[in-house]
Amino acid sequence: MKKFLYIARYIALAVLLLLLLALAPAMAQNVVYQFKTTQLGIEEHPGDTYTWELYRDSTVNFAEVSGDCPATDAAFVGGNTSATVNVEWKEPGIYFFKVTARNSAGCTNNLKIGKMKVLHALPTATIVADSAVCQREKIELKVTLTGTPPWNFTYTDGTNSWTIDNVTETDLRAKDLPIYIYVIKIDPGPNVTTDYWITRVTDKYGINEVPSVKATQQINPLPEKSTIYHR
Repeated sequence: MKKFLYIARYIALAVLLLLLLALAPAMAQNVVYQFKTTQLGIEEHPGDTYTWELYRDSTVNFAEVSGDCPATDAAFVGGNTSATVNVEWKEPGIYFFKVTARNSAGCTNNLKIGKMKVLHALPTATIVADSAVCQREKIELKVTLTGTPPWNFTYTDGTNSWTIDNVTETDLRAKDLPIYIYVIKIDPGPNVTTDYWITRVTDKYGINEVPSVKATQQINPLPEKSTIYHR
């Protein structure tokens, strides 16, 4: 009897291990940044129909409970009834998705579950030059920031680089979520037309080291000195 129980227990553990191994690929965690849209998909079979659902609560029985994710957190783009769907991830956090396949008779015993980790969006910084000015006049470069303060960013003219640290909301010219504008004042400005761009920006949650588009600051030369009045 003891031998029988041992064998039965061994078989049960082996079956459980196989189930866990089978479930592992379906539960593999994907990672994406906030505000991105990603594609989810499974192999399509002729005659089958598909329904996708999104979840925030990991404690529910996915096989029995319908998706509970608010559309303000994440939502399907273009529908949720194809073998392949697109999802826009609007808020950071952990999500689960489920797809249920049904045959032509409407029956199913086939579902797949996955996990998605949504990270805070990377910060961005772009720079806009001042209107054309004359040599030795001050200029103002406007830096548009996205993300969550405080920010640190580095800008360059290709020869020199400058870093602005700990930019908070109190330092901003404009505060229109999710975009902010910081103004760099340079007095006196350069003597020649100069390009500026951002090389690095960080916020509370991340780092972005993709260079921004260059902004050209037009500098007009001063006229040659001449005698205004003749005697």
